[in-house]
Amino acid sequence: MPAAGRRARIPARRRVLESVLNVAYHGDWPARLWHRVAGTAAVSVSRHRLARPQRSTRPGRLAFISDLHIGPTTPLPLLDRAFDIIRRAEPDVLLLGGDYIFLEATPARLDVLWRLVSSVSAPAKIAVLGNHDLWTDDRAIVETLTDAGATVLVNQAVTLPDPWHDVVVVGLDDPWTGRCDAAAAFAQTNGEAVRIVLCHGPDGLHSSAAFDFNLFLCGHTHGGHVATPWGPLFMPAGNLCRQYPGGFARLNGADVYVSRGIGGVEVPFRTWAPPDVLLIDI
Repeated sequence: MPAAGRRARIPARRRVLESVLNVAYHGDWPARLWHRVAGTAAVSVSRHRLARPQRSTRPGRLAFISDLHIGPTTPLPLLDRAFDIIRRAEPDVLLLGGDYIFLEATPARLDVLWRLVSSVSAPAKIAVLGNHDLWTDDRAIVETLTDAGATVLVNQAVTLPDPWHDVVVVGLDDPWTGRCDAAAAFAQTNGEAVRIVLCHGPDGLHSSAAFDFNLFLCGHTHGGHVATPWGPLFMPAGNLCRQYPGGFARLNGADVYVSRGIGGVEVPFRTWAPPDVLLIDI
């Protein structure tokens, strides 16, 4: 399946909403307004460790970030803060979980995406696409990610470069808007000791549960975006989003991590769902 040129049919109600938001949010004023609120550039950092059988090889560090939503509701300083955290961590691998652009993939937004991803000097950068990417010019997004040094996976697997050749990343297509095919992706693995699944949303667990993996990484939920101390008020489409709203969980003996992402969509503000990045030591 090609990575680019698959622009999906956007649902009618969603198309109307985005047309209204394109007009109402002209000039990106919601992001600038939200940035004036104290603490809105704060990003939480989660950490995780993965054991490898080959302990004699050099340890590695992976950074995972998702749901940038570059657009009118995401302050640029928030994005810069998130990527500054990643750069300071000096990861060997950058993992990108999709939904890079909100609304249209304009040249200005694509420039921001290129600047952020290319600013991380990791030897390997691996990305998957999200539903918002497939609702806009996904070809331009894939080209931008590629120019920034990232490999975009669509139901494919890629082994990490030496000395982490015993670690494979299985990249799945978006389970809602794309065609998630875990069987096709896992068929490309070759007995690697550590398997990391990268997918945009938790619903990728439906097809991945039949296969052995060590860590499943996704985003999409935003942790509810507008949540309460007792849980999220809203959730995006996806059968497993409420079961896996954010943070760590377990499935069949494997770890699952659902990122709250970074950016905003319909509204710029968040409550009890702070943006996050994940650092993984292997």
